Amino acid sequence: MINYQDTLQFLYSQLPVYHHIGPAAYKNDLSNTLELCALLGNPQHKFKSVHVTGTNGKGSSSHMLAAILQSAGYKTGLYTSPHLKDFAERIKINGIEIKKDFVVDFVNRMKPAMEKIKPSFFELTVAMAFQYFAMEKVDIAIVEVGLGGRLDSTNIIDPEVSLITNIGLDHTDILGDTLQKIASEKAGIIKRRKPAVISERQLDVEKIFLDKATEMNSDLYWASDMISLERNDSAKMQVQSNEISIAIEPDLKGLYQEKNIAGVVQTALVMRKLGYQVPDAAIVNGINNTVKLTGLKGRWQKISNAPVVICDTAHNAEGILEIIKQVRFTPHKKLRWVFGMVKDKSPEKVLSILPTDAQYYFCQANIPRALNAIKLLNMAKEKGLSGVAVQDVNDALSLANQESSADDLIMVGGSTFVVAEVDGL
Repeated sequence: MINYQDTLQFLYSQLPVYHHIGPAAYKNDLSNTLELCALLGNPQHKFKSVHVTGTNGKGSSSHMLAAILQSAGYKTGLYTSPHLKDFAERIKINGIEIKKDFVVDFVNRMKPAMEKIKPSFFELTVAMAFQYFAMEKVDIAIVEVGLGGRLDSTNIIDPEVSLITNIGLDHTDILGDTLQKIASEKAGIIKRRKPAVISERQLDVEKIFLDKATEMNSDLYWASDMISLERNDSAKMQVQSNEISIAIEPDLKGLYQEKNIAGVVQTALVMRKLGYQVPDAAIVNGINNTVKLTGLKGRWQKISNAPVVICDTAHNAEGILEIIKQVRFTPHKKLRWVFGMVKDKSPEKVLSILPTDAQYYFCQANIPRALNAIKLLNMAKEKGLSGVAVQDVNDALSLANQESSADDLIMVGGSTFVVAEVDGL
């Protein structure tokens, strides 16, 4: 009998997997997903949903929303990608990962369809998630876009509300090389007569969202205009709008989460308008306990003290700029950074913004897309950065630990896949 690990091995080896091979695995239409779901009786029509996209923050925002709705008593599905440690992290209900028996059974049942349709790994995973949510009769599912929006496999749902976190230059080889082109792809999740929330008003792209909302006859909410956040101290925050006044202490610690929190709170308030029972207490509890309720990993996650070691999955220039800001607010003597990237994430651009006073340990994740550690080191030297190349992620972290004093700070990141390989995360 084929087991769970054999099933995953089959999926990774038989289907094009984006996080292994990059853009070659991306399908720029929805036909495969629609065909798979039709064979399953169109499960995407059997549950309510919230759709979330954006360049940075969509994963954190999805988890926060799920935690809020869970706290409000709803049976809440959550679909996110990629996973860090295990495939089952992608599909959860009330924070509990998909049953491994279901994964095995689903793949076995779908093998004839897979041979005919030849879906990507992501397309099959989306169909699996939707079937699971329908079978388990979730009250609502938070569905995170994989890449872009308009042509993403998840974009066959008709959500109660859409949330777009922010727009930055990422996946430019697929989504376009300007903020406007990327915003047009993300705006593709705004559905006819369904409200949409934009976490952050960005002048370069606001017209694209306004035009799309007008075209779709959708109410548009700019969270950054409607929600104010003020830090009372380093941990506590006051969240204020015409409709809500709450004090929160988020367990997601990155300063960059403030932009996400505004979008998440505004989405919860819009859901209230739609008739969902989401009391203030549920919003507070969800934001304060996102990690505990959903099992989210890798967002400014402290894994040890003396020296402090922080893992963060930020992997593009905008995300890493936010990390650098946070580092400045974190007391430390010397900054050490275990750093690796994938080839298609504009390494030149990212390296040019990294602090030159840090010591770097350049590594590579064990995937074909990883940028070679020595090549990365040589590129970094041209940008005035100093460090060493240590291919294995955990060997690089071990060396950083050995060379640190107790009051140094070690960051681990540059790629989701670097963080994913850290032992004990």
